[in-house]
Amino acid sequence: MHSDDKKEQKAPRIKPIIEAADNLSLGISMVVAVLMGVGIGILLKNLTGYSWTLWVGVFIGIAAAVLNVYKAYSKQYKEYEELAKEPRYAIKKQLQDDDDEDDSEKNY
Repeated sequence: MHSDDKKEQKAPRIKPIIEAADNLSLGISMVVAVLMGVGIGILLKNLTGYSWTLWVGVFIGIAAAVLNVYKAYSKQYKEYEELAKEPRYAIKKQLQDDDDEDDSEKNY
C-alpha cells in the first residue's frame, strides 16, 4: 500500500456529510428541523402516552429552526465584516474621501 492509500483510509468519512449538511439551504434546514421535532414529539407521545408531549417535540423543532436561522445570519454577517475590512472593497470610502476633497476645491 502506498502512503496515499493510508491517508485516504485515515481521513474521517463523516466530515463530508457534516459539511454537506452545513451547506444545506436555509429553507431545507428549517423544514428538516421541524420534521425532526415532530418525530421526537411523536416518539415521546408513544412512549409516555400523553398527547401534550407531541407539542413539546414541535416546540423543539421550531426552536432548532430558529437556531439555524440565527447561525446562518451570524455566519453571513461575519463574512460580510471580513470582506468590508479588505482594501479592495473599500472603494465606497475612497469615493467619499474623493468627493469631500472635490467639494472643498470648488467655489461656486
